Order: sequence, then C-alpha cells, then structure tokens
Amino acid sequence: MIPTQPNRAQNDTGAAVDDEFRALLEGLRTTLPGVQVLFAFLLALPLQSAFAELAGPPRSAYYVALYSSALASVLLIAPSAHQRLRAPHSGVRRRSDDHLTTAVRMTIGGTILFLIALSASVYLVSDVMLPRSAAIAATAVVAMLAAWSWFYVPLVSFRRR
Repeated sequence: MIPTQPNRAQNDTGAAVDDEFRALLEGLRTTLPGVQVLFAFLLALPLQSAFAELAGPPRSAYYVALYSSALASVLLIAPSAHQRLRAPHSGVRRRSDDHLTTAVRMTIGGTILFLIALSASVYLVSDVMLPRSAAIAATAVVAMLAAWSWFYVPLVSFRRR
C-alpha cells in the first residue's frame, strides 16, 4: 500500500505543536539557570561547618528547599530531554497535542516546586539573620510576589483584557 500524503490541516497542526514546543523550550532557558543555581547552593550548604548547628524549622526548610528544587529541576528539564530524544536522532517531530500538554504540565509543576524551593530558601536564610517573625514575613512577601507574578498575572489579569 502506498502511503498517502497527509492533509494540509494535519501538517499545520503538527507545525503549530512543534512551534509551541520550541517556544516552551525557549522559556525554560531563562527558568532553568535560576533553579540550578539554587539547587547548587543547597547542595553546598551541608558542607559548611555552621550547617551542623542548624535545627528545628530552618533545618526542615532546608530539606523542603533541597527536595523541591531537585524535583523542579527534574520536571523543568524533562521537555528538553523530550526534544533531545525525539527530534535530532529519530527525526520525529512533536505533532501531538498530548505531548505538548504533558510538557506544559511538567513545566507548571516544576514552576510550582521552584516557588516552594525559593520560599523555603528565603525562610532558611532569613531565619538565620532575622527574628523568626521577620523571617516568616519576608518569606510570605517573596512567596506572594512570585505567586502573583508567575500565576495570577498570566492566568487572571491577562484574561480580563
């Protein structure tokens, strides 16, 4: 049986998915360095002599920050891994809306985990330098600003316009 030429609508949809996937990867190029720098900082922290004195809520914040930044790295790197595995060697372009949806969900999950890691890291450092109530307030300001600018603005503010 001779394969038929795919219709134009399928080609346009496939190209649109491929373009959106590339745009997603482009956006991740700005997000990943921040996550990776935070993760590197957190990996180096236990090697400092003062880390042994860390106890209670700051120590818990450290573990929350470490694990959420590690998980954020995994989810945010996943779409790039998809790109490397599918396109260059196999020649398979991303033509599936499901693939794009999965990559976007991973990116959103990774961004949420990065917000958690960032907040826990701010708390960790603030608790060492400030009274606990000030550390909590500083953490709340950072968490709310990130949540507002990363989620509220694109999902709610832009929808109104």
